[in-house]
Amino acid sequence: MADPQNSSVSGSEQKPLLSVRNLKMHFPIRSGVFSRVTGHVRAVDGVSFEIHPGETLGLAGESGCGKTTVGRALLRLLDGAEGEARFENSPNLLTLSQREMRPYRKHLQIIFQDPFSSLNPRLTVAGALMEPLKIFGICKNRKERRDRVVGLLEEVGLSSTHLDRYPHEFSGGQRQRIGIARALTVEPKLIICDEAVSALDVSVQAQVINLLMDLRRKRGLSYLFISHALSVVEHISNRVAIMYLGKLVEVADKDEIYKRPLHPYTEALLEAAPIPDPSVRRERQLLEGDVPSPINPPPGCSFHPRCKYCFDPCRTETPPLTDVGGGHQVACHLVTHPDSPRKTCHD
Repeated sequence: MADPQNSSVSGSEQKPLLSVRNLKMHFPIRSGVFSRVTGHVRAVDGVSFEIHPGETLGLAGESGCGKTTVGRALLRLLDGAEGEARFENSPNLLTLSQREMRPYRKHLQIIFQDPFSSLNPRLTVAGALMEPLKIFGICKNRKERRDRVVGLLEEVGLSSTHLDRYPHEFSGGQRQRIGIARALTVEPKLIICDEAVSALDVSVQAQVINLLMDLRRKRGLSYLFISHALSVVEHISNRVAIMYLGKLVEVADKDEIYKRPLHPYTEALLEAAPIPDPSVRRERQLLEGDVPSPINPPPGCSFHPRCKYCFDPCRTETPPLTDVGGGHQVACHLVTHPDSPRKTCHD
């Protein structure tokens, strides 16, 4: 089998494992004596993407842009989302009851950002990992469950000696490995990695990322890898989606988006990423102003108050996410509008 890390997966070659269309998650703002709804926080505001078997889609952007909300809404850890999310041939996951959603939870798992708070401090490692097996009836008895848990621990770089220890007895990296093992217990097809390495030391980050890549190759897993660290996203992803203020502004293959970013926001993020070489100097495009409030986003392109390339349509017309060739999608009038003063940001 070809290594998915070295190959691009296009929609014409494979049917998507997960298909998301116009996902919205608006949180109501209540005020007054009667707690009337006076507004909404538009955390996710019309996001669409696909993930194919064996693929990692990196979802990147500044803190507060809605990345984590996307992942939790898809898993129904947050209710109230609108739009459409289909896993393989499933009905719309966003409209299912919790009872109807249960069979799909076996195939959709998550690795949380904080490996300590995501583990029950009152459960040993064995207890935390055997619990999903009991819930889904995967093993017949306790011995089979314990043997399976030992195999999972060894697969993530731990051993049977860790079975009867509690979360506080482990380092951060070891706890995250336990979190990964827990996600693997029910043999999922898609794992949402929600800032899965951001709380770890740099050296440990590399080990965990390599582990995730090895598991993807061995098990044929797919990931939605959520992170604000563009260097990490570049290393692990096949495709990258850039998110700003609840919307996707650019989606492309990893090599394409890092070599030829089309959206000014993507360009600024890449220029702000540190280079681990003190001899390399480059000019940086500093973003001016603050991120607008998701309660009252600006009209037109949400990025236009901070964009130095802004022209009239940007202030009034919302740019659609448009394919400009080769699966490279961008929501920017500079690229797609007929009256754009520049064909691309790089002209």
